[in-house]
Amino acid sequence: MIAVSTAEDVGRRASRAFGWSLANTALARLGTVGIGIALARMLGPESFGAFAVATVALLAVLSINELGISLAIVRWPGDPHRIAPTVATSSILSSAVLFVGCLIAAAPFASAMGEPSAAPVVRVMAVCVLINGVVAAPAALMQREFMQKERMIVDQTGTWIAALVSIGLAVGGGGAMSLAVGRVVASVVTAVLFWRMAPGGRRPGLDPALVRPLLRFGLPLAGASAVVFAAGYADQIVVGTTLGATDLGFYVLAVNLASWPLAVIGTPLRSVAPALFASMQDDRAAAAEMFGHLARLTAAVVLPLCVVLAVAADPVVAFLYGPEWERSAGVLAWMAAFVAVRTLLELSYDYLVVMRRTGALLVVQLWWTGPSVPCLLLGASLGGIEGVAVAQVISVVVFAVPAYLQRLAAAGVDLRRSARGLVVPGAVTSATWAAAAALPDGGGAFLRCTAAGFVALAGTAVAVHGVRDSVRRVRETKVEQS
Repeated sequence: MIAVSTAEDVGRRASRAFGWSLANTALARLGTVGIGIALARMLGPESFGAFAVATVALLAVLSINELGISLAIVRWPGDPHRIAPTVATSSILSSAVLFVGCLIAAAPFASAMGEPSAAPVVRVMAVCVLINGVVAAPAALMQREFMQKERMIVDQTGTWIAALVSIGLAVGGGGAMSLAVGRVVASVVTAVLFWRMAPGGRRPGLDPALVRPLLRFGLPLAGASAVVFAAGYADQIVVGTTLGATDLGFYVLAVNLASWPLAVIGTPLRSVAPALFASMQDDRAAAAEMFGHLARLTAAVVLPLCVVLAVAADPVVAFLYGPEWERSAGVLAWMAAFVAVRTLLELSYDYLVVMRRTGALLVVQLWWTGPSVPCLLLGASLGGIEGVAVAQVISVVVFAVPAYLQRLAAAGVDLRRSARGLVVPGAVTSATWAAAAALPDGGGAFLRCTAAGFVALAGTAVAVHGVRDSVRRVRETKVEQS
């Protein structure tokens, strides 16, 4: 349980934290939209694809970087500061080993992804692995204590430093390396801020009695996270290895656009949901009920945004990135649907982690990833990058959703009740889709995007109003604390 005073209003703390995290993510997304557009137009699909190759490599390593142990700080039933030094030590050591592995594997990985010239970019990006390991414990303590206001300062600083450095280097002809250097510089600055603002976790240490329980918690989670990465990025790996880095640039641009709803809503939610679930881990019925309310809220916000993004894919890509990127529109329409499902699955993932179902999560991810790879390869051979996007949607619906539902039921979630809770968001989403599809095609890309934006905002507002009881329930949640 979270170490706060008796009868602390955890729901209101989580609500405030979510509000700060939402503002943080929204500002980051809105602030970097123009920057991303400028970089995409300056670099073009080929250089953008080379950077995408390096990003896939980085995210693959980060998925297992600190062996999943840092999340133990978030759900530790006692004082998290007791385990923070041991967590810090394990994070630093594992990140150092993985950093060396990145340097060795950079060239063969880049070649396998169809872009040998991306190897130096991969090596530069690998520095972020070391930095991530150093700040893993302080960052987890900030999440545990709902310090989203401070996290907003850290993230916004990093976002704008990365943008300024990357644009400056891109203007000078830095190509894909400009994005990599910008990310590394931002990681160094944010690491300094984490160390100054976090409520501990800075000093490494080692308590031998804690090593085994932390590894018992973290290793299945690290394995599940690696498989989650494979499931989440298998499409990009397939595109890179079978279609080449330029096609990967088109594909990744569409994925980034489709991920806006996930980033704006899913990321803030994931910053507070594990801590909120952890505060109820001794009352499984209350935790399951809270999961249902959070799922309703997530669906109410994300689903209307995703359907409008799918319907308006052509004008969105044309207006933001220009005709050079029009091949991304077909991918965007399908990936928006994928993201809608993925957002709810990520909430389910966090719930199952806190309920100590990490082993079951590993099984779920393996079940999803195994069959999805042949589907993606078939999609690539039949329909190129758009075929891969279609295969992504099919695989998540056929394999991932049923597996997650089974595990949620085993963890105490009433699936019928949860399904009834999604009726209102689903109905509003259907109406939003119909309204977006009825918009006229004329008037140019800007006017079509503007009209679609108004439809999306209206649909989201109506859906959130329809689940206002869940909003109230989250805000009024109180948990007796020790």
